This record gives sequence, C-alpha cells and structure tokens, in this order.
Amino acid sequence: MKPSAVLIKKYGNRRLYDTAGSRYVNLDDLAALIRAGKDVRVVDAKTGQDLTRVVLTQIITEDARGKPTGLPLELLRQLIIASDEVRQEFLMWYLKSAFDTYQKVQETVQSRLSEVQSAILSPVDMMKRFLGAGAAQPAIAQSTEVEMLRQRVADLETKLLKKSAAARKRSRSRHLRFPKT
Repeated sequence: MKPSAVLIKKYGNRRLYDTAGSRYVNLDDLAALIRAGKDVRVVDAKTGQDLTRVVLTQIITEDARGKPTGLPLELLRQLIIASDEVRQEFLMWYLKSAFDTYQKVQETVQSRLSEVQSAILSPVDMMKRFLGAGAAQPAIAQSTEVEMLRQRVADLETKLLKKSAAARKRSRSRHLRFPKT
C-alpha cells in the first residue's frame, strides 16, 4: 500500500506550507521529504491547481545550480525542443525507464553490500547458517560454545605472547654475543 501524499500548499507569496506537519517549508525540506521516500503533492492554495511538476523541476534546477553536474546540456536542449506531445511523452518514458533501471541496480548493489558486510561481521554465524547448525542448537549450547571459543582465543594469545617474548630474548642474546665494531 502506497503511503498518502504529503500535501503542500503554495501561496501567492511563494511560501510553501506542509499541511501534515503544520509548518512552512522550503525547497530543501521538500527535497529531503522526497529523498526519504515520501510522496509529495504541491497545490496552489487558492485554486487547488496541481503544481507538483513545477516545484519538483524547481528543486532539480536549484540543486544543479551549485554543482557542475546535473542534467547534460544536450538533454536539456532536447527537453525544450520536444514541444510536441509525442516526442515529450517518449522522452519522459525514456527518462523514467532509465531512472527505474538505475534504482534497481542501486538496490541490488546495496543488497549485495549488506550481504558481504554481514558475512564479514559474523563469519561464525555465516558458517553456522551454511552448515545448518545455527537453528538446531539451543541457546545454552551456543553460549557454552562461545565461552569455549573465548577460552581458545585466550590460550592462543598467551602462546603468542610467550613466543614473542622468547623471540625478543633470543634477539637480545644475539646482540650480546656479537658486539658491534
């Protein structure tokens, strides 16, 4: 189910009023709402005429003003040239399908990144899931297993420290045997 649109009323003095939040907003606020996934609808406060398209276009142009990127000049020229309805509809369909494809690719990349991140953060859990042992073990057995693993890591750390100390001792004794000339 699609959430209801956030209704914004635009007044003659160019002020935008968010009826849901009972506050005045600016274009940056509207852009933030849209980026958060909200469906924004802008209407003229007096006539009720839908101004959403105009305001969204204004947001895009304001956003592109401070950045060298934005829509390519050739695309902007083609939008102006596409004055007849058929060409304009085709161009809008093309842009929408290009953005939809881009969004699907982004979602796939994000999904894959989260899978990789979870695999990196919890390799033991991944192995348990892979081997099918994670769900079958009761919580007590898992906590005992964790304690055993902690003890094993502590033992290995102790061994490493002993080997490191022995290596330093051997290194010092070599320096003592062969004085520098």
